[in-house]
Amino acid sequence: MWREMQPDQQFNVSVDGHNLVVYSFGEGDEVLLCLNGGPGLPCDYLRDAHAWLRDKGIRVVAFDQLGTGASDRPDDDSLWNITRYVAEVEQVRQALDLGRVHMLGHSWGGWLAIEYAIHHPQSLKSLILENTVGDIPHLISELERLRSALGSETVAMMQRYEAQGNLDHPQYQAAITLLNYRHVCRLDEWPAPVKRSLGDWNMGPYTTMQGPNEFLYIGNLKDWNRLEQMREFQMPVLITTGQHDELSPACALRMKLALHDQAELHVFPNSSHMPFYEEPQAYFPVLLDFLQRNRG
Repeated sequence: MWREMQPDQQFNVSVDGHNLVVYSFGEGDEVLLCLNGGPGLPCDYLRDAHAWLRDKGIRVVAFDQLGTGASDRPDDDSLWNITRYVAEVEQVRQALDLGRVHMLGHSWGGWLAIEYAIHHPQSLKSLILENTVGDIPHLISELERLRSALGSETVAMMQRYEAQGNLDHPQYQAAITLLNYRHVCRLDEWPAPVKRSLGDWNMGPYTTMQGPNEFLYIGNLKDWNRLEQMREFQMPVLITTGQHDELSPACALRMKLALHDQAELHVFPNSSHMPFYEEPQAYFPVLLDFLQRNRG
């Protein structure tokens, strides 16, 4: 289903004196605005997975967030906070005159989409929360559960190197690699857009906001929890996750319970953190059905 393709249009958007690069595929009033994960990743992996939806009459828009990809990369840690990123998303939406959009947030992009929906609900036709959470303290407890599956001696080793600040040790990195292949992408060969995004990762935003890796949250978002505010959402919401996702089905369920009846939840049994690559034949029909039912 997914395939790499050149954007139909490419824009430069100025945000507080910094340049952002925005990619657009297709045309029309049904706009899917994609917010990719990271923080600090170029949008390639999410953009290239979803761009083909232009063939279904959906305009797909994605952009390299500040500090990533072809956008400017200022060296200023004060820029790496979720409030500034919400303002950035709104400026992109206004600059391209997108109107009300379907907002798709994956991973960190899901936290950003939730925060955006709290402050700009009138700008959304629907909200798609992919492999994400509304409560990071709960996620941290889930990550501890996933780490524990490696065995008590491995967990003790990881905790020792974390306490020492020696996260580059080969033993520690081996444990992280195993967790990544279990809970980030379970494909033997990771798709080219994924490898391209990971190969151009700006660790500045990532370490400031999240932490040094996918399984240790010590950044400025470690206490972020918006479940209470999500109870006020009125827009249709689709929640997706993978059975083996690092941002687990238990995290997805907490969002579903907070959102009551207007949220739909789908768990893809053969996926971890990227069902659009791991299980596209199951994932895309769910997404397309949701978008078609919530056109407006």
